[in-house]
Amino acid sequence: MRPTPDRVRETLFNWLHHLWAGDFSQKRVLDLFAGTGALGFEAASRGVAHVQMVENNPAAVAALRALRSRLKAEQVRIHAGSAPMVLERLDHARFDLVMLDPPFGQGWLERLWDKLPAVLSQDGLLYIESEAPVAAPASFEILRLSRAGHVHFHLLRFAALQKKVNNPNTSELNKLKPGDAQEGMPSSIPF
Repeated sequence: MRPTPDRVRETLFNWLHHLWAGDFSQKRVLDLFAGTGALGFEAASRGVAHVQMVENNPAAVAALRALRSRLKAEQVRIHAGSAPMVLERLDHARFDLVMLDPPFGQGWLERLWDKLPAVLSQDGLLYIESEAPVAAPASFEILRLSRAGHVHFHLLRFAALQKKVNNPNTSELNKLKPGDAQEGMPSSIPF
């Protein structure tokens, strides 16, 4: 296990505090490679509504459950199993934040990218720790990234449903009637 360094965890939660305007109370978090539980318990301490931790190491699962009991963290659920199996069994559960801190050098991200959209809420966030910078699929937008030692960490937004027109051409503008608003475009376009 490779626990998330304190300064990386602090940076992540500063990012989240900014993006969520300091309101964690309605957020649902999925920690797919919980390990020591540092990220998931930090989310719980910030007041999130629900934290689902996933871990496949039996000793780590026992330690997580003991810590949850000691902290009386009732909003934390701990699932013993592998990340791919849990992702397939979550059915209609949606999370505002999915945290991925998998073992390095084992190709976990490549195996999980296509399963993540099914568990992320619209505009859901994805936090990733990796041994190298991440090249995200088109359905994800990188919001923040940094590096601490050998750890690269990223915060992405699930953006598959967002359509953006950054530089509309004249033919696109001519299709709009006064007062029309299209997704991704302001209701009035300054000329």
